Formats: sequence, C-alpha cells, structure tokens
Amino acid sequence: MTFAWPWLFILLPLPWVVRRFLPAQPAQLAKLYLPTATQLAGQMRDVTPQRSQLALIWVIWILLIAAMARPQWEGEPIGRPLEGRDLMVAVDLSQSMSIKDMNLNGQTVDRLTIVKQVLSDFIERRQGDRIGLVLFADTAYLQAPLTFDRKTVSTFLDEAVLGLVGRMTAIGDAIGVSVKHMLNQKSDHKVLVLLTDGDNTSGKFSPERATQIAKEYDVTIYTVGVGAEVMVKRSLLGSQTINPSSDLNERGLTAIAEATGGRYFRAKDAQSLAEVYSAIDALEPVASDSTFFRPMHDIFFYPLAAALGLSVLLFIVRLLQNGEFRKTKTGGSNA
Repeated sequence: MTFAWPWLFILLPLPWVVRRFLPAQPAQLAKLYLPTATQLAGQMRDVTPQRSQLALIWVIWILLIAAMARPQWEGEPIGRPLEGRDLMVAVDLSQSMSIKDMNLNGQTVDRLTIVKQVLSDFIERRQGDRIGLVLFADTAYLQAPLTFDRKTVSTFLDEAVLGLVGRMTAIGDAIGVSVKHMLNQKSDHKVLVLLTDGDNTSGKFSPERATQIAKEYDVTIYTVGVGAEVMVKRSLLGSQTINPSSDLNERGLTAIAEATGGRYFRAKDAQSLAEVYSAIDALEPVASDSTFFRPMHDIFFYPLAAALGLSVLLFIVRLLQNGEFRKTKTGGSNA
C-alpha cells in the first residue's frame, strides 16, 4: 500500500497545535443565534471527555488524514510490451484449397483445414501484436481489422468457408487490401503473411503493382505456398501419381517476398506449415515484456468509512453520557 499525497500527514498534530497555542474564543463573540442548538446545549451537561473518548477522537482524526493522503493499493505487475507489430494474415479461399492432399494426425484433409489448424496456433503466439485477417478468392475483403483480440481473429478464421468469395485467386487484391488497412497505423513494423496454393488469376491489382505499393509503405511480406507435391489419384483405370500443386507459382511468390524484404516458404504438410510459422516467429519476434507496471487502486474510502463509523459511535456515547436518551424517553411518556 502506498499514499499518493503522503505529505498530508504533517497535519496530524494540527489539533494539538491549535489547542496549545491559540487562545480560546469567548462565548460573547458568537454572532449566530440558533435557538434549537442553544436549547440542546442547555440540556446537555458539560462533561469532560474521558481518556478513551480522547483516544477515539485522535483515531478518527488519523483516519481522516489517512483518507486525505489518498491511500492506494498496488496490483499485480503487468507486462508492458516494448514493441509490437501490425500483422495482417491473408488466406486463400479459392476452390483449389479444397484439395485433400495434406496429412493431419494420420488423416488426409483439405488444405484449408490444415491452414486453420496451424494458423490459429501462430496467431495465439503473437502476443503484443495487432492481428488482422484478409480472405480472398475472386476478390479480397477484410474479415477482421487489426486488433489485439487474437481470440476473435481465430474465430473469424475458423468460420471461413470455401467458395465464400468465388473460385479463383486474387493475390494482388489480397496484398492491396492488406496494405490499405495498415497505411494509417503508427507501428514501425508492418508485416503481411500471405498463404495461397495457386497463381494470380483474378482481381483488379496485379501482384507486381500491389507489391510495389507494399514496398513503398515498408510492409514486409512473407509468402507461403500451400500444397503437397505428390498425390495418388485413384480412378477406374488404376492409380496415378500427380502433382496437385502444379498451379502454384513459386517463382512469383518468391519475387513478392524478396521485393519487400521477406521470404517465401513452402508448406507441404502440417509439420512443414508449423515450421514455417516458427521461422516467421524467429524473423519477426513477438514483443518482449521486459518492462512492467502495477495498476493502482484507490482505497481512501476504507479509512473514511471507518472515521465516519467511529464518529457516529462517539456521538452516541456522548449522548448516553449526558443522559439525553433518558430525557427523551421521559418527555415521550408525559406526552
């Protein structure tokens, strides 16, 4: 516990100083006449306070001074991030993301399921960063603006469904929309993680033009190519081994990343995708909590309430001592 204004404790000896050095004021100097108060004073006997009452008066005074000094309770230390990033995540929802060529816990699942599973863990680890989510297919749109609420972003990602915005792939639009929502932010670290399994086949912006805009506004782009390299396809004619990621433009994604100071990563399964996010964590470390602050809670009302309660108690004691309760009872019976 601390006091915001501890210097007010110099007022503690004030009653003693006033009683000791200031002369008593004669009754004749009273200018205000209150009949009710005068009558009540005449009924009460002049009783010198006992030692216990004097001690109680001093306790009340000390509590009042303590309340005036504004006591505060320090809460538990809370980490304050030294730095944070504005991190946008752009996820491809084109039709090809439904291809089941990824392995998750021994089961074959589609690409979007893997992305949701691993990306949610990545978002959860980005404590101190503001996270945003962009979804794209035929066009791109903002699903979640930059926010510290990582849980909400993960929820929006989990609710994303294929075919929501078409079947094609607008990589340029995804970069453009992501950069647009980071332009007015004060953060010096702007990062875009773009996940796709194909090539740019739609949209108003070309990837080259969008990349140039991102470079102008110091946005670092990390591109991730999703999809297995080998897949066994069964048909009436037998089994056939194909490359399900033949449409993936790795050269273009590499050029986008390198132009902005980022890197291109290849994610062929759940494990490699998790390794991609770990690599991004290493390149863009989360904010460190090396500084702390303690929230302060005012508790002046505790000594103030105690002083009020003791004052009421002292008043009752003085009334009992002067026999006021007895006189009031006698007057009521005569009436």
